Amino acid sequence: MDPIVEQGFDRLLDIIKETKEKQEHTAAKIIEGDTVLLTEMIAAVVPVVKNVGSEFLQRAKQDTKGELYDQKYYPDKMIILGKTEQPVNFRPDDPKKKVTQQFCVASEKGELFELMFSTDGFVVDTYASPLSAEDALVFYGYDIMYMLYSALREYALAEEDVLDALNLTLGYLQQKKN
Repeated sequence: MDPIVEQGFDRLLDIIKETKEKQEHTAAKIIEGDTVLLTEMIAAVVPVVKNVGSEFLQRAKQDTKGELYDQKYYPDKMIILGKTEQPVNFRPDDPKKKVTQQFCVASEKGELFELMFSTDGFVVDTYASPLSAEDALVFYGYDIMYMLYSALREYALAEEDVLDALNLTLGYLQQKKN
């Protein structure tokens, strides 16, 4: 083979190796900072939660037809970021109450919670368990970050180049998860 072609091929292999090393180094940095990124995204989405968030049921009674009455709602609006496929068995505030549904939510105050719904056939109530960014990522994965990204994009709360960078970062995190 021609020496120039061989040199070019060797250089190409070196460039590929260097690029892979840079990607691995960058990936480690991104994964190290995922909780910081989540925290910043939650802070950025607060205006959306205040405007379009929902009031979630705190407690209600249920009649024989399944209709709710005497409803009481949480004072802060929230948006759902994720739902567990398998809720915990019992609530931390009352181990006698079985959890039927469990969601990760962000409040209009920029806080994360797990909303745990329980019912005994007559009373439906929830427990809002504070959730750290680290725990949220462990329990719900990067999907919650995609929900926040969607809110930011939908309500144009960030510059286009920031959204593009965030989209790339989240795509990379999702690829590393799989």
